[in-house]
Amino acid sequence: MKAGIVGLPNVGKSTLFNSLSNAKAQSANFPFCTIEPNIGVVNVPDPRLERLAEIVNPERVVPATVEIVDIAGLVKGASKGEGLGNQFLGNIRETDAIIHVLRCFEDDNIVHVDGNVNPVRDKETIDIELQMKDLETAEKKLEKVKRAAKTGQKEAQKEAEILQKIVAWLEKGQSVRSLEVDDEDRETFIKPLQFITDKPVMYVCNVNENDAVDGNDMVEKIKGITENENALVLTLAVGIEADIAELESYEERQMFLEDIGLEEPGVSKLIRLAYNLLNQQTYFTAGVKEVRAWTVRKGATAPEAAAVIHTDFQKGFIRAEVISYEDYDNFASEAKIKEAGKLRVEGKDYIVQDGDVMNFRFNV
Repeated sequence: MKAGIVGLPNVGKSTLFNSLSNAKAQSANFPFCTIEPNIGVVNVPDPRLERLAEIVNPERVVPATVEIVDIAGLVKGASKGEGLGNQFLGNIRETDAIIHVLRCFEDDNIVHVDGNVNPVRDKETIDIELQMKDLETAEKKLEKVKRAAKTGQKEAQKEAEILQKIVAWLEKGQSVRSLEVDDEDRETFIKPLQFITDKPVMYVCNVNENDAVDGNDMVEKIKGITENENALVLTLAVGIEADIAELESYEERQMFLEDIGLEEPGVSKLIRLAYNLLNQQTYFTAGVKEVRAWTVRKGATAPEAAAVIHTDFQKGFIRAEVISYEDYDNFASEAKIKEAGKLRVEGKDYIVQDGDVMNFRFNV
């Protein structure tokens, strides 16, 4: 699963990406690796994984990961190919969620592409470009579907109706993600078209050090205009995050955080929120060889979770032995968990819960 960092030039995208790229920004247990100059795999900070490792004492610990992409800055006219428009839109289409960085601080030494700082306007600039690209996609598809609808095809008539709603919505300057559509219709007719503005979004309000804890008026304006978007808003002092990433020891980082009133680096919170934004959750396997966090979509069944480890586990699925993380934490021993009757045996219809510690029985 992949989240893309977007925004206008000079709003702090690359500084944020670089903060994420430094392992020390989280802890020694959560490193980052770069696949390409602008793509990195970031491990998801999870104290539950550390606790399980403490109990089991395995040979190795493997965290869950999220792929983060630093996408080139967008400019007005990108939907028509201006600047790196086509590349930008191609890159963002390939992501599963959007991390939209907005500049919410004044600094005369950092030039703003539009001459002054206005995050509401900046948000609208990018929204309009993405909406225009989606409008082009919807209109092209609607043209094809209308021909099939005229022949009396019920499915095509339904699709044409949905697409007309989307076109009208986009023309009003709204994003596809905020359009109210039946879940089944969204899955059938909207998801396959990969509309950019249908992707879940997190707005990162980049503030200065003094506003790192409480934000400022610009952040409040962004919260106000995103209320109906099903979006997340995170306040982050990206420059401070870069400074934290430079500190050598855990103790130094904690002292720095305490001085500015933060409990943890903001990028750690961002990674966890990005993981949730992608509709992902974690289950664990715990044995002496390995304690590992596995990523599975929310709502997945036990066989689907088993397939994340190996497709054979799903094909030959017999049952899942499940312990809740809370029970594992409380009893701190698998033997005691069994004695207390807290190990459950679940079948094919079991819906995996975040934090489940699972062992799969299968036969191929």
